[in-house]
Amino acid sequence: MTEQASQRRVGAAGEASEADDVFVALADPTRRQLLDVLAARGEASATTLAVELPVSRQAVVKHLAVLGRAGLVRGARRGREVRYTVRPERLDATARWLTGLAAEWDARLAAIKRLAEADESPRRS
Repeated sequence: MTEQASQRRVGAAGEASEADDVFVALADPTRRQLLDVLAARGEASATTLAVELPVSRQAVVKHLAVLGRAGLVRGARRGREVRYTVRPERLDATARWLTGLAAEWDARLAAIKRLAEADESPRRS
């Protein structure tokens, strides 16, 4: 394996690890709903978000912490409250990783198809 290919593999492993964090955060339907509400509002406090969701403010804060660790939201203190915003760059990075993964699988499947079709070519007796 070339050094460049090795570096791509290391980079891909890091991207996969970051994608894991995103997938874990998005696995919970309440967190997905929270992210949707926050994206629609642009910015909101945990108290404001709790009004729109079927969970307590404390639960919203815990869900925001998970989303924050995954890099999907950012909190910034404004006076006595913390205002949260969506960070789309982590979702974009995860989408790019998935697109790359899909391209790799497409290439593998195309190679298998070529091999299978070559094996099926007419044989002379």
